[in-house]
Amino acid sequence: MYTRNMMTKLPTLKDYYDTIKKLPLKKKYTKEDLLTPDLFIDGEGNIELYYAAHNECINKEAKIFMIGITPGFAQMERSIHMCRQAIEEGLDLAQIPYMCKKEGRFSGVLRKNIAQMLDELGLNQYLNLVSTKALFEEADDLLHTTSLIPFPTFVKGKNYTGHSPELIKNKFLMSYMETNMKWQIEILKDALYIPMGKCVEEILKMYIEQGKLKESQCLLGFPHPSGANVNRMKQLEEEKEQMMIKIRAFYL
Repeated sequence: MYTRNMMTKLPTLKDYYDTIKKLPLKKKYTKEDLLTPDLFIDGEGNIELYYAAHNECINKEAKIFMIGITPGFAQMERSIHMCRQAIEEGLDLAQIPYMCKKEGRFSGVLRKNIAQMLDELGLNQYLNLVSTKALFEEADDLLHTTSLIPFPTFVKGKNYTGHSPELIKNKFLMSYMETNMKWQIEILKDALYIPMGKCVEEILKMYIEQGKLKESQCLLGFPHPSGANVNRMKQLEEEKEQMMIKIRAFYL
């Protein structure tokens, strides 16, 4: 089901295995622990990319494809924490990225908010699930997740939100986005794409215009699930009817 990303030149766990192995065993890591030169990947100006393991495998059989902008530090910390524990337990290198994905993807309140909104749209019924929260648990064989930029990205030390700089206008960030997304879109060409917010939606619209995706398979209008988006339920209500129609058409 889940396979390692062998199709891009992006860094993988193999490149950072020894660095993560040297981290002390802790209940929780801080930015001072992880935003270090040893885990630094690349940067330009005040933009910095760091390594985390949870976006480097793909579920080729997924029916639902959720896409965020970039992992935040919370997701990075969970991913690295799981990775360090797995190394300590002597688990095989090939197993670890999937374990990190399960732990790190849309972790915390994001999962709760995503499930709440998707259940409101009735997606769970088409997937024969009591709730779409099962996509992150026992029904994760139906789910693939990624971020446009697969690695934790920071601007002036803060989580990158897709703006300032605007992603689609920034060549440096777009190069990572295109390298990361190209092969996944080719593999999951029949999935239902769920963008987490306007920035991701803008990229999906670009792929629709290029003929790489169909508008009918992209749940445009889905609000960003962050707790900081206090208007998400209002936004959901405004787009609810057209999204429910799209979901119904996609499955029926």
